[in-house]
Amino acid sequence: MEFSIKGNSPDKAQHACIIVGIFEAGQLTPPAAAVDRKIGKLIERIVAQGDFTGKSGTSLLLHAPAGAGSQRVLLVGLGKEKEFCEHAYYAAIRHAFKAVRDTGAEAAHLTLSALPVRRRGTAWKIRQAAIAALETAYRFDSFKSQPAAPQVALQHISLAIDAAKNAAQSEKNRKAAQAALAEGLAIAEGMALAKNLANTPGNVCTPAYLADTALQLADEYDIDCQILERADMEQLGMNALLSVTRGSRQPPKFIVLHYRGQATNNGSGHPASKRSKNGAPARPLVLIGKGITFDSGGISLKPGEGMDEMKFDMCGAASVLGALKVAILLRLPIELVVLVPTCENMPGGNASKPGDIVTSMSGQTIEILNTDAEGRLILCDALTYAKRFKPDAVIDVATLTGACIIALGHVASGLFANDEALAGELLEAGETALDRAWQLPLWADYREQLKSNFADMANIGGRPAGSITAACFLSRFAEKFDWAHLDVAGTAWKSGADKGATGRPVPLLAHYLLQRAGRRD
Repeated sequence: MEFSIKGNSPDKAQHACIIVGIFEAGQLTPPAAAVDRKIGKLIERIVAQGDFTGKSGTSLLLHAPAGAGSQRVLLVGLGKEKEFCEHAYYAAIRHAFKAVRDTGAEAAHLTLSALPVRRRGTAWKIRQAAIAALETAYRFDSFKSQPAAPQVALQHISLAIDAAKNAAQSEKNRKAAQAALAEGLAIAEGMALAKNLANTPGNVCTPAYLADTALQLADEYDIDCQILERADMEQLGMNALLSVTRGSRQPPKFIVLHYRGQATNNGSGHPASKRSKNGAPARPLVLIGKGITFDSGGISLKPGEGMDEMKFDMCGAASVLGALKVAILLRLPIELVVLVPTCENMPGGNASKPGDIVTSMSGQTIEILNTDAEGRLILCDALTYAKRFKPDAVIDVATLTGACIIALGHVASGLFANDEALAGELLEAGETALDRAWQLPLWADYREQLKSNFADMANIGGRPAGSITAACFLSRFAEKFDWAHLDVAGTAWKSGADKGATGRPVPLLAHYLLQRAGRRD
């Protein structure tokens, strides 16, 4: 699919399909009014007759209206004008692209991207439009014997931007829009990688499969990749991680990817990072992704209903690989290390048992009271391993606790951090990306629930505040650096008729990396 940026003159161009917005109560946007003048006020008459109300989530296709200069005019409802915000804009964009795909149009011109959105400028609107376009086009049918016939039609999308008052400003707006378009397309590619990995079944997407994917990524983009095998982990003392994989026949892997971005010129006119020296971050950022490719719960076996969705327990790993791809595609001037501890959690004659005690890579001992609390066991050794990079910040991403779903549902990811500045940066990135997180406390009081009579700590703290005690457990391995933890158990995938990975929190991570690279709207 091809994209282009065009000025907002819908009445002077011809398109296979032009997309215009209508607010509730029949308020036409300026592009809609311009088109309406060309077609003899047809839109006004349709609205006056009650055939289109402008309600959010609705659309109406006009075929070859006389005088339009376009084969199709798609009216898209924007809801109430006073409530038109970032989320309403994104919802309208997604609905528009879905509606266009049901037509035979090979090209479409989107005027919605030129509409004013409170607190958001041209770059943000273009970036989100590009993400929405590719998100609505995403399909995963690789394992169907007869995949659905591809929706061939839409091949080109042009995105409108507001006309500037003078030529210099117009050129500046165009360059900003082009840069934002590239960012949006890269984020969408990162999300697609994360979705593809997460949607792939557990009998295919094994730890070895993730390792091969990392090696392919490294080979394609010429970045460093190291795969630690079981013997390497044993030598390092990663006994917490290795305790999880004991019941599985699939060998564990520990993936290390190292991207060293060029910091000479990020193309934005901004410094590479607010924590930088000579235009380059002095120390790397580290992303860690939980990579349990299938989680049966181990000896603490999960209920059978819905267990198929435990292939999604590697969404943290998928998302950090997706975020890495965004950084690579955009050549962000940052240094980024991605760590993926990956294995299966299965029952078996050699599986870890409740009551077992293991010594983590950090030397701290852990009493395993529940083998289904395995994510924190692989992450704690990864956090210890991260210290060797002397990181500027470490962010781990994990589908860690069902308790986070109880707390936040499927809207926001849970955020925990031992550094308020880092937490603030991630919250801001989430708001900008429309991939929101909500910060929860890491108070020392909660650590009391992790006390063990026989080891330095237990791996669970009981039902109360389950997502908080899980984060408190991880915090004991992150005391030497700035650290944040994203619990994406409620946001990384959907169940039911729309079952599948969402690609979250790739947008949040990508916008955080863009911020660190000095690219702000």
